Amino acid sequence: MSISPSNKISRRKFLGIGAAAAGSAALAACASPAAPTAAPKPAEPAKPAAPAASTGGASGAFTVWQGAPELPLDIKYYDEFFSTFEKSYPNIKMTKEYIGYGDMLDKTRVAVRGGGGPNVAMMPILWGVEFAANKFLRPLKPQDLGYTNDTFWPKALNSCKWEGETYGVPTNNECMAMIINKELFSKVKADPEKGPATWDEVVEISKKMKMDLGISGLGMVARLNHGNTPFRFMPLVWAQGGGALDEADDNPTMKNIRINSPETRSALEMYRKMYVDDKSVPQGALDNTQGENQELFINEKIAMMISHPTEYAAIVAKNPAIAAKMNYVLIPMGAKRRAAVYGGSNIHIFKNTPDAAMPAVLEYIKTRTNPEWSNKLNWLSSNPGNREGFKHPLFEQRKAEIKFLNVTTEMLNHGVPFPVIPEATDIMNLIVPTMIHNALTGKMTVEAATDDAHKKITELFARRK
Repeated sequence: MSISPSNKISRRKFLGIGAAAAGSAALAACASPAAPTAAPKPAEPAKPAAPAASTGGASGAFTVWQGAPELPLDIKYYDEFFSTFEKSYPNIKMTKEYIGYGDMLDKTRVAVRGGGGPNVAMMPILWGVEFAANKFLRPLKPQDLGYTNDTFWPKALNSCKWEGETYGVPTNNECMAMIINKELFSKVKADPEKGPATWDEVVEISKKMKMDLGISGLGMVARLNHGNTPFRFMPLVWAQGGGALDEADDNPTMKNIRINSPETRSALEMYRKMYVDDKSVPQGALDNTQGENQELFINEKIAMMISHPTEYAAIVAKNPAIAAKMNYVLIPMGAKRRAAVYGGSNIHIFKNTPDAAMPAVLEYIKTRTNPEWSNKLNWLSSNPGNREGFKHPLFEQRKAEIKFLNVTTEMLNHGVPFPVIPEATDIMNLIVPTMIHNALTGKMTVEAATDDAHKKITELFARRK
């Protein structure tokens, strides 16, 4: 087994996937566990068991592409996994390459269109549908691994489907939460424990922060062609009852365009009001990502932001005093619902995989997604894709060690996936951010901006072969 690093770009700086014509930027969660008792620490969980019940017999050679682990504890567990797998399956030759999230989508597109690329790839939750629609993937169902459909969260498994066929299984799933500065909330007489209950309160508290303290309230993110933007704007759209399409419905068709619905317009108007009228969000929001948000939060220039459970660990390392003021709360309710982007990753098999390698590939994926490794390989950054992972002792250990994991895990109950269509990257990374810019810069009214977005989505669908 060989491991090759390549362009390690931070996942949190790159969470969307780029459009085919415009390069790529990453587009890239269940029960409500008890509150945790301590901050993250480099724990020493139980020694690893053998990765699968049957070991040693499978053989074959294949390549794997995925993003690189970033945090020391994640690196430790990945090293442990590959070492254990290699010892357990001496007849399997696996070549693994770490690829930066800023490069992986376009690199994979170019490679597979030229007949090359990986045999197996772990990708953000919506990348796979593009490759499935273009017939680059082998079918892969839970049953091929000895699992059932119920092993995985339905919304996550649906993200692996295209035209009735399943082309992968989830490795991990997560949702974000609202993060607040408790001290700043107390200063404007807002609840520092519960945070804003509704999106209307987010607007009101942001305005109070500006008027009383001279700082911004919400850390708005609106950079063009960057996944951080839809991950933070679409929860508001869905909460109000809108959507790009009908993706928030219980049984979406992915054919009804709702980007210019009254509900979507109400969400965009909230953004416009905070940015234009109240000036209660950073005036650099149109070019900001979560990277800028984190620095603003550390310097107490914003009081609220939407982000991952790993945000706490990152801020503890940079500024423990600010971390002590942090609180994670549920993303607020809107007029219709509470919502967050249903994120995570899936694992896929490409058609270039030789039949002779399939037994080895299936053993690798089964091992990678079992309850033990679903916890270890997502220790700080996500949650198990395999639902049995939540019953594993390691999940109880994670709850005790990872502060605020209970909140982000609870948000899984409110997760909404981006539209599971090949055009999702263009819609979320280009059309939605452009709509926001058109409204917030005054280039267009909210109504005109949403109508323009509707026209662009219609044209995008018309280009389908």
